[in-house]
Amino acid sequence: MGAPKKPRKSPRKKVEKATKGIDPTGVATSSPEGDRLAELVKEDGGQVLANYKDPLGGHAVVLAALPIEKVEPTPYQRDRSDTHVKKLTAAMERVGRFLDPLIAVRHDGKYWTPNGNHRLGAMNVLGMKTIVALVLPEEDVAYQILALNTEKAHNVKERSLEVIRMYRGLVGAKAGKESDHAAIFEEPYFATFGAAYEKRARFSAGAYGPVVRRLDSFLDVAMEKGLEEREKRADQLLAWDDEVAAVVAALKAKGFDSPYLKNYVVARVNFLRFKKDTSDLDFTETIEKLRASTKKIDPGSVKKEDLAKMGGAPAESSEE
Repeated sequence: MGAPKKPRKSPRKKVEKATKGIDPTGVATSSPEGDRLAELVKEDGGQVLANYKDPLGGHAVVLAALPIEKVEPTPYQRDRSDTHVKKLTAAMERVGRFLDPLIAVRHDGKYWTPNGNHRLGAMNVLGMKTIVALVLPEEDVAYQILALNTEKAHNVKERSLEVIRMYRGLVGAKAGKESDHAAIFEEPYFATFGAAYEKRARFSAGAYGPVVRRLDSFLDVAMEKGLEEREKRADQLLAWDDEVAAVVAALKAKGFDSPYLKNYVVARVNFLRFKKDTSDLDFTETIEKLRASTKKIDPGSVKKEDLAKMGGAPAESSEE
């Protein structure tokens, strides 16, 4: 299951301005899917404000005022940032307006929002009765929207946990292979890192990124098998992390005090940086080689100038 070569993307063709999509009159028309969704919104105690087609793909969209107690985040996405919720709450209270509707999909009489979790949290803090949302009829679109969520920039940890939660939600619920969902997962290593973060909240993905990004690829296997492989890869990384941590502890005992120690240890054994093509390398075998090399490091042979030469990587944060 080595990493295949990524196909080179063709340059985007120039499109003449104002020649694609739906004109304003077409956007203002509803569709059978939108009409059915609008009825469900009313049954759920909401109020339909508009029923239209999106101008890009012509998909049904219902702009609705929803009872806030019926709106909740999807079970897959990252956790809320209390700091960000506080900032949003203060800003909304100061302006006295809610002008940025959530994105929502209907699920068993509730409304999951894959984009707007922090706005929802702020509105709950303010004690609001109602929240406005763009409701979409296709529940599966929640997975796709998570990849577009830019309300608060993801860090590696947040995105990785979000991807592995989506992964678990898709297992058993959808047929197909892991590679079929590449668009919503964005990068294969997010699933591997996510499985690791679930087991170790303070896992240092940043230190291992230069290795895992070169080795990992989307798997052409059924989702159930893919999840098993992700768990296996995560366990390998955690075992390696234990061995790297042992070397770091020995270096600290020698008086080394740097935020780059873990990055240094990984970089010291990372032979992938000398290879242009890693598509022929197997993930499991390569990590095992790196683990073996890590065990052979003699902390007594490390000099301060060695660390200085390889300490250019950013410091690892426990919140990454």
